[in-house]
Amino acid sequence: QVQLVESGGGLVQTGGSLRLSCAISGRTFGPYAMGWFRQAPGKERDFVARITGSSNTYYADSVKGRFTISRDNAKDTAYLQMNSLKPEDTAVYYCAVDEAPYGSQRAQTYDYWGQGTQVTVSS
Repeated sequence: QVQLVESGGGLVQTGGSLRLSCAISGRTFGPYAMGWFRQAPGKERDFVARITGSSNTYYADSVKGRFTISRDNAKDTAYLQMNSLKPEDTAVYYCAVDEAPYGSQRAQTYDYWGQGTQVTVSS
């Protein structure tokens, strides 16, 4: 059974940084894509970033230049480095895995999801 466990969320001041991690266990499929999404209270789950099986990266315009997605295939772990955080970045952040190596900006593309980790940016 595939499980994703996120960590690294917390409370940070405006302009601060956090690094989220997403560890995968129980994987039986080959090259895969990973994505990060976020959901603020009362809002839809939004795309943040994705990394393909060949490590191409894509970002939402709202985080481009501030966030960096990466992966360590040996550890089956993905990361989201978040710098210059703003109050509008406050949300629950979810990682997701697409069994295919492409991913997309659509949540429906992904096959597995983590439980989410809270990120709160104070002004």
